[in-house]
Amino acid sequence: MSLNTRILTLASMLTLIAALASWLAYRELSRDIMERWGQEVAEIQVRYDSARLLQSLEREIGLARQMADSLAIQQWADNPDDPVLQATAIRQMESFRNNFRDNNYFVALRKNLHYYFNNADNEFDGDQFRYQLDPAKAEDAWFFRLIEEGRDFHLNVNPDTELGVTKLWIDVLIRGNGRDVLGMVGTGLDLDAFLRDIVDVGKDGITTLFVDFNGAIQLYRDRNYIDFASIIKPEGQKNTIDLLFEAEDDKQKMLGMLQMLKNRGGEEGAIASSFVTIDGRRHLAGVAYLPAIGWFEITLLDLDTLIPPSFFWPLVAVFLITLLLTLVLFHGLVRRWVLKPVVALEQAVNQIREGNFALHELPKPDNEIGQLSAHFEDMASTLRSSTENLQEQVSQRTDELHRLARVDALTGLGNRRALDEALATELERARRQNSGFGILWLDVDQFKAINDERGHQTGDAILCDVAHWLKACLRPYDIAGRWGGDEFVVLLSPCDLQTLEHTAQRIRVNIESQGKALGLPVSVSIGGHLAGAHENLDDLLKQADQALYQAKQNGRNQVRISSEQSSTCA
Repeated sequence: MSLNTRILTLASMLTLIAALASWLAYRELSRDIMERWGQEVAEIQVRYDSARLLQSLEREIGLARQMADSLAIQQWADNPDDPVLQATAIRQMESFRNNFRDNNYFVALRKNLHYYFNNADNEFDGDQFRYQLDPAKAEDAWFFRLIEEGRDFHLNVNPDTELGVTKLWIDVLIRGNGRDVLGMVGTGLDLDAFLRDIVDVGKDGITTLFVDFNGAIQLYRDRNYIDFASIIKPEGQKNTIDLLFEAEDDKQKMLGMLQMLKNRGGEEGAIASSFVTIDGRRHLAGVAYLPAIGWFEITLLDLDTLIPPSFFWPLVAVFLITLLLTLVLFHGLVRRWVLKPVVALEQAVNQIREGNFALHELPKPDNEIGQLSAHFEDMASTLRSSTENLQEQVSQRTDELHRLARVDALTGLGNRRALDEALATELERARRQNSGFGILWLDVDQFKAINDERGHQTGDAILCDVAHWLKACLRPYDIAGRWGGDEFVVLLSPCDLQTLEHTAQRIRVNIESQGKALGLPVSVSIGGHLAGAHENLDDLLKQADQALYQAKQNGRNQVRISSEQSSTCA
């Protein structure tokens, strides 16, 4: 055998061995890169999908809680046969209907089991009572089960056979002063629209679904898998997440991730991920727990669809051609053109996996690896921008929801929640500094008559004017808010008895004069109370409310200050 043949044979053997070794190394390295990248994408997608769901639900949940906290609805729920309380409560319910996203609400009362409902078309105006709940009916069991469990808040996907609708229902318990359950309120979101907007993300290779605390499927693009009315079904009869998997190992793996997140108690930002097989294809599953609604968000990524294996074929060709044509320069050229870029790319992947997007410029040889590095840098830049934008959007949305939850939509003043927080803060400051503060409770005189005679639109305009006139009478650091209906509350701090009386009188006179200037019979009755450092919130509100009641009983358009701190002002 000639030397040339031997060299060619040896070169061929070395090329084959090197090619085989390079192929094995490349396959493992590319798989590792894809898996690490997939885990990063899964975590980002989980957080993104979770944020989209919470953005859609948090406002509705907040409004439902406000509705459950409505004093008018609570009083009616405690005395459901009182027609006056019922009329007041229904007006309150209708005002909430206009604020809910799908413009519908329901109220179910525990004492008489009456179920009230109105929809976006105002179809049941004047006839909101729809039917009576029956503990013997399976379709009404959800109400009694939620009352029995005593959960203040619950989400469920459930068909209402009486109404003929299937919705994602937000259920909030009504509790009285003694914390006894008086009934339930909430709203329903159109299931098809919700699945289209939130669950069906429209991206090949990405599947999103939501399951409840026990793994029952609540939202999924295939309605056949959704476990409707989960609350009343016994365990073993629910459509749970394990239905998506054929292999027992995958079922146990998914249920194990859910259990692990449960055991961590809803730790903020906790995400679990693992590879599973669905319909014969390998998917990366990312799971996050959403403590705000008690659900799990699950994202399934088909990495072969997101990054098809053919994407890397040019890289394989570069390896083979380089080994065949440049065997003599194998070490130097391969190190320069292949190994160094791949190592740098792997280090960059590790950096991104650890959340560090400040990458050094990657080596970019004039071949497919260089293109891959450029693509990776572009991808890292896109991921960084997407992550920053997502975080900024979530932060902005959270701030906006926080603000909206504390602002009265009609008058622009703080709402009852904002007032509760301000009063609690002021009480804490008063106790800490052993000081006091003033509280004024205002009620627009004969507001119901104005509404009846001039219409709700005029009534709303008067409330806005009263809010404007009220704000104009206060110091820049005083706090005014709408307690509900035609009632307003003002917090004065610092404050003494003289300031409290003068401010109340100034407000009363200003509103009366401004109303006369507009040709409107607008006046207010005001009850005031100078709170001490050791009073509690219920007592000081009760004192102001009683003073307001006295002002109204004595002819309205008056100011009354509670206790023996002042005489009547008129």
